[in-house]
Amino acid sequence: MIRFACTLFALLLAMPAHAQTYPSKPLRIIVPFAQGGAADLLSRMVGQRLQEAWGQPVVVENRTGANGNIGMEAAAKSPPDGYTLVQVPNGNIVVNPNLFAKLPYAQKDFAPVSQIAKVENVLVVNPGVAANSVTELLALARAQPGKLSFASPGVGSQAHLAGEFLRLRGSVDLLHVAYKGVGPALNDLLGGQISMMFAAIPSALPHIKAGKLRALGVASLQRSPTMPDVPTVAEQNLPGFEAVSWYSIMVPAGTPNEIIERINGEITRMLAQPETREKLAGIGATAIGGTPAQLAAVIREESALYADLFKRAGIRAE
Repeated sequence: MIRFACTLFALLLAMPAHAQTYPSKPLRIIVPFAQGGAADLLSRMVGQRLQEAWGQPVVVENRTGANGNIGMEAAAKSPPDGYTLVQVPNGNIVVNPNLFAKLPYAQKDFAPVSQIAKVENVLVVNPGVAANSVTELLALARAQPGKLSFASPGVGSQAHLAGEFLRLRGSVDLLHVAYKGVGPALNDLLGGQISMMFAAIPSALPHIKAGKLRALGVASLQRSPTMPDVPTVAEQNLPGFEAVSWYSIMVPAGTPNEIIERINGEITRMLAQPETREKLAGIGATAIGGTPAQLAAVIREESALYADLFKRAGIRAE
């Protein structure tokens, strides 16, 4: 018994001090975007879980501006002690590093913790477009080169990249029209000035239900539970087509692995709860989860994918 106690004491002494005491003060989650959006809502869910599990306050800090780059820079420059987390959409970790020649941060400045959720996009057209499927839409585009247009809330947005994937995979000539935000893009699509758009399902669904937009295909590999009757784009002769927006939690590079694992464990438990999945469904999101290694692999794969897309499509930051 004495020998066991001595061994246990020695093991505890060998553990890093931060592993024994973490967390001993309030934490913060930096959100690079404004309140109310998916990134903000997901961060508040994570914050509530950590606060309940650890008994320490978790503050969600919205650091907006420069397409999320200001918040990402603030997180990258924070101490790697586990007390600063950051909500990272795929646009800021796999798209922007390929899109911008200069950024105030780099992928290597962050350590992956876990994916949180994805928000699916749906290809919608104005009812005046004579197509009821992706196949018919591509046939129409081939018959009228350069006449069909697709909207996006800006260069490098998921809507823009999905449209470029469709253009290249479908071998069609489409005109990209970039707007300053989702609202103006949807307004012109509803008004018939634009032919089509890949829009987040929560944004598009009310207009689809009202008959003001027609849904042709969901841009994920599985049908959306929100609209199960709408086939995926991949089902319509474009196998593997996927363009979803996903969100993750990351920390500054150099954060101790045991702290990363503790955060990941709480997120995993949170995402396994039925009430969490119901909340996610309420904002049009689906839980993902996974290990830090799995998130790192997704980042590598998608970085290569977008690097190739930007080269082939000639996309440059404006």
